[in-house]
Amino acid sequence: MAYTFKQTLLPASKYPIKAPYTMTPQFVTVHNTANDASAANEIKYMTTNDNQVSYHVAVDDIEVIQAIPFNRNAWHCGDGQGKGNRQSIGIEICYSKSGGARYAVAEENAVQYIAKLLKEYGWGIDRVKKHQDWNGKYCPHRILSEGRWNNFLKRIEQAMKPVVTIKPKEEPQVTNTLTSTAKQDLRDLLKETHKRGIMKVDHSDRVDCMSDGEALGLLISVVKRTL
Repeated sequence: MAYTFKQTLLPASKYPIKAPYTMTPQFVTVHNTANDASAANEIKYMTTNDNQVSYHVAVDDIEVIQAIPFNRNAWHCGDGQGKGNRQSIGIEICYSKSGGARYAVAEENAVQYIAKLLKEYGWGIDRVKKHQDWNGKYCPHRILSEGRWNNFLKRIEQAMKPVVTIKPKEEPQVTNTLTSTAKQDLRDLLKETHKRGIMKVDHSDRVDCMSDGEALGLLISVVKRTL
């Protein structure tokens, strides 16, 4: 699953309303938008209105868009000057009202993006919170109503694990130490034995790619049949 990451940053002139404090993030807080707008529309609406409501990132089925730098707070947890608003990165997952395929992809994009953030900050899964943890609001509503919060966290943990790649088994190298003269002699012998009916198959054209063991085996077979 792949998403496009981009930044559509809040104008600094809006910091007094939307992101008034510097922040050293300690948590990631997960939200559902409770509507069916895209990430781009969510970000545009949030950055252009004058409401004291804000968040750092919106995620849909195509994009992850960051609007507020992670060194600034955002008003997304309803806990006033608490740790949610002052110490957590707010992430909104789009299309949660209707759910369906678009929401499923958006949620998986959020899983992958949150896993990336945790790895970048060196955090564990305990740093991932739901909006409900800060002020009791029933959010992220779709994940909670479907009873999938613990599963959501497990998916993030799984996404944090390194990808194990299995190297294809290497084919053994064929060793052929016969000199060019020896190869020609063996080639002539195989042609002659085939011509005389001693060998049913003409192996002379395979001499260059034979291993030493194969060449010796054929020679022994010829000798046995001519005794």
